[in-house]
Amino acid sequence: MSIGNFVKTIQNIMRGDSGINGDAQRIEQMTWILFLKVYDAKEHDWEFHDDNYKSILPEELRWRNWACDNKDGKALTGPALLGFVNTKLFPSLQNIQIVPDMPIRKSIVKSVFEDTNQYMKDGVLLRKVINEIDGIDFDEYNERHAFGDIYETILKNLQSAGHAGEFYTPRAVTDFMVKMTAPKLNERIGDFACGTGGFLTSTLKVLEPQIKTVEDREIFNNSVYGIEKKPLPYLLCITNLLLHDIESPKVYHGNSLERNVREYKDNDKFDVVIMNPPYGGTESDGVKINFPHDLRSSETADLFIAVIMYRLNSTGRAAVILPDGFLFGTDGPKLALKKKLLDEFNLHTIIRMPGSVFAPYTGITTNILFWDKAKKKTDHVWFYRVDMPEGYKHFSKTKPMKLEHFNECIAWWNDRKEIADTDTETYKAKSFTAQELADLEYNFDQCGFPTIEEEVLSPEETIQNFHEKRDALNAKIDKQLAEIEKILGVEL
Repeated sequence: MSIGNFVKTIQNIMRGDSGINGDAQRIEQMTWILFLKVYDAKEHDWEFHDDNYKSILPEELRWRNWACDNKDGKALTGPALLGFVNTKLFPSLQNIQIVPDMPIRKSIVKSVFEDTNQYMKDGVLLRKVINEIDGIDFDEYNERHAFGDIYETILKNLQSAGHAGEFYTPRAVTDFMVKMTAPKLNERIGDFACGTGGFLTSTLKVLEPQIKTVEDREIFNNSVYGIEKKPLPYLLCITNLLLHDIESPKVYHGNSLERNVREYKDNDKFDVVIMNPPYGGTESDGVKINFPHDLRSSETADLFIAVIMYRLNSTGRAAVILPDGFLFGTDGPKLALKKKLLDEFNLHTIIRMPGSVFAPYTGITTNILFWDKAKKKTDHVWFYRVDMPEGYKHFSKTKPMKLEHFNECIAWWNDRKEIADTDTETYKAKSFTAQELADLEYNFDQCGFPTIEEEVLSPEETIQNFHEKRDALNAKIDKQLAEIEKILGVEL
């Protein structure tokens, strides 16, 4: 199966349909059809292993009974297919009755379709799309695992769908973060803004070789947990986990910030949290009230850091992607979060990444913060800068970052030493004590890139960067004025 051609063929078919406007709608349309195809393949597995298995779907709504074209002229198409999908399939799936103790593998069908739309208006073109998707044999091991490549192709195409693509994290980055946190079977691993499940599936790749017994398989099935606010990535994530043999995906459609962090109990906490929180967004006062007063930031990413702090268990560890604005930010909540990381957690490593890692989605420079609760206080923080590999001016859609580009960092991780950059009189790697960082007014912007990389930011990103730098400068000015007022004993 040629993944690129498969996705391109479906998108080209949909371009002829007047009901679909833009890539975001094309991808949503493709995704719900893929979900039903995948769910039917999984139901074949469940029926094989359980003679008493009963589908939550009425027989006429199961993929095998309406979508498959047996080339006998009886397959629904045209107005008949469109009428079936619009008046029977969607209303029925959106109104499935959920009862207490219903297995997750059944209840997810309703949750997946609650916020999903059917856009196509041409029943003949819809039949063509269904036939293309039905041609994938998910019973074949290679095609099942190639589905991850389908997702990456779909997600890379989301760049033209505006902000819909903000949840995509390159596979090299997810794999690196999972490798460094080294999750183990018997541990609970969470991502509270899981997008399409990139961190969860990278985790499963590390956990699967650890399975030795039937009991281990059950533990594996319950190892990962996710929450996703947006319906499209949520749908992608559920489908992705089903194909990675997670039979009851513990992924929930909701907003992780809408629960009071003070209410988390021990069974709400995790051994490992790995995630890339949404950043650049703002939250309402109704959300901020869920956090202690000093942590009530308007910045979404800041609030997610607080959530992670409250949801790590007593020996938990975290790996989190954050923009530069957090490192040098001086507003009250950012300072409180950074002080809390040093005083109550072991913030041991900050990896600086090149600005184009997330190209073409954004040019904002990001970092990976690693911390844990094994030690209740930070002794020192190591900073390490991942430079652009030789021969690369910047990463791009056609030349993305690869896991091998972290090789030097991985080698350094296990044998940490300071690395001076003599050409620029800066450091590529350096350790700072917690007290040194406190004396620097919690400025975590250390071992950064010595030159400004050539990049073109969107107007939104340019404005965001300007606001962050202006706020940091204003905070420094206010502090100096306050010191002058104190010396003079007057209010200016």
